[in-house]
Order: sequence, then structure tokens, then C-alpha cells
Amino acid sequence: MNLQQLRYIHEVARQGLNISAAAAALFTSQPGVSKQIRQLEEELGILIFTRQGKRLVAVTEPGREVLTIAARMLGELDNLRQVGAELGNESAGRLSIATTHTQARYVLPRVIHAFIERYPQVGLSLQQGNPPQVCELVRSGAADLVIATESVGDYTELVSLPCYEWNHCIIAPLDHPALRSRPLALEDIARWPIVTYDSAFTGRNQINRAFQGRGLEPRVVLTALDADVIKTYVRMGLGIGIVARMAYDPEMDTGLGMLDAGHLFDSNVTHLGLRRNAWLRGYTYDFIELFAPHLTRRAIALAMRPGGSDYAI
Repeated sequence: MNLQQLRYIHEVARQGLNISAAAAALFTSQPGVSKQIRQLEEELGILIFTRQGKRLVAVTEPGREVLTIAARMLGELDNLRQVGAELGNESAGRLSIATTHTQARYVLPRVIHAFIERYPQVGLSLQQGNPPQVCELVRSGAADLVIATESVGDYTELVSLPCYEWNHCIIAPLDHPALRSRPLALEDIARWPIVTYDSAFTGRNQINRAFQGRGLEPRVVLTALDADVIKTYVRMGLGIGIVARMAYDPEMDTGLGMLDAGHLFDSNVTHLGLRRNAWLRGYTYDFIELFAPHLTRRAIALAMRPGGSDYAI
């Protein structure tokens, strides 16, 4: 048994049992992958995969156990590399952050600016996507941490750390009648065409639930993946917008007015996710604390340990 064989079965499972795709991802040949899998099965005395001809069609019951152990061992191997890198140089390296547009555009700039001033030799990478996509980047090891409002807690492979609460607001052109509603009610919003987030994004579930709870059917004419696109169409007069409160800046969003809607929709919590048992560089702890000051190194260590309880804000 060797680490190469564990990498092969792990990648085959990750590629949906497609040996060709696994071989391409590992920069090796399909026959070589098949041979190594067979040799590992012979050594263990079990079948890891069920086959139909030359195709793999399922993972066996003992195979699931083997894949779980292999994933853990490969993760620990990555941790060993990280330990060596940190002991060698604690102020240089790379940090990859997977996040949504709202976080990257409106929340992270000040954090990243402060981090780069503190760690000029650390290369930062921002990878954006919808919540399931960015969570998957961390789960697979393609990113170090994820910041998102939805989905982080859905992945058992990730430790989910709550960072801060936020609410929605409505935006509209300055002369729009909706901005004169005092106090703002859901009925006032439902009178107008609405431009808001896609169903997978930025607290959309809270928006839907609020209208449903009042028996209202909002007329959503357009959904988008980020607030900047929503603002564009609101300026065009397509409808009033419902966006994250953090996405409105009176200095930059000229021509648009805002009313807070925190009393109408449930608050949302942005979470930070890390792979369980991951080894974190010292500067990763510092980045997290810059983003969420209550997430100290000790708090993170307590949450990351086996059986650690979820941290609550």
C-alpha cells in the first residue's frame, strides 16, 4: 500500500467513478490508475468499487470506509506540508479565500488591505462563486477558507464559524414613491416590481419566508447574482431592489435611495468555513481575526477539535 494508491481511489471517487477523468486530473494514464486500484484491492482483500465490465459503477460498503480513511490520511499529509512551511517561514506563503460577490465587494476590502499591510509576502487569492460552489472549493482543498451566508453549515467536512449578523434594505431611484413609505411594510414593497438576489444567494430564503408569512406574492421581475447588477436595473426603473444592507453606500450609489428593512426580514448570519482537522498557518488565524475579531486563535482551536461545539456569536 502506498500514498499514490490512496490518491488514485480518492480522485476516482471525487470524479464520480470516472477513471479517465481521474487519470487526467492526476496527470497519469487510465491503465495505470486501474492497475493501482486493483493492486490495493488485492492487498486489502476487499473490493473498493463495484464494476460492470471495465467501468466502475458504485462504491462498495467496505470501499466507503477505505475512502473515508484515505481522505483523512491525505488531509493529514497536507497538514504535514503546512507544518513544515509554517516552521520554515511564518510570514510568507499563500492564502486562498472562497467567497461570494457580496463579501468580496463590500466586506473584505478593508480586511484584505489590513492583512496585506501586515503580511506583504503572503499572496492572496479570491475565488468567487455561489455558496455551494465556494464551499466545495474548500471541501476539495482548492481553497483554504470560505466566507458565505448560506451552505457552509450543510457540509459535514467543514467547521462553520458564525462571523456577523446583517439585514436587508430596499433601494430605489430617489424620486420613487416606495422611499416615502414610513414605516416601511411588506405590503408597500409587494406593490412594486422587485429586483433581488438569485434563490441561492444572500438571504433570499428570509425574503421569501417573510412574504409567504403575510400571504403576499411579490412580483420578482429579475434576479441576479450580485448587488451591483441589481442596482444597475433598479437605476433603469425596472423595479425596486432588495439587497444586503452592507451593499448600499450613499457616496457611491448616487441616484439611489435606501430604506432599512431589518424589521421586515429575519436577520442573516455570515459564516466562515474551514476543513475539519486542517492545519492553519499563523497568518490564516490573523486573517480570520481581522475579519471577525471574536474568532480568536483559541476560539478557532476549540471549534476545530474533535467533538468541538459550534461557536455562537
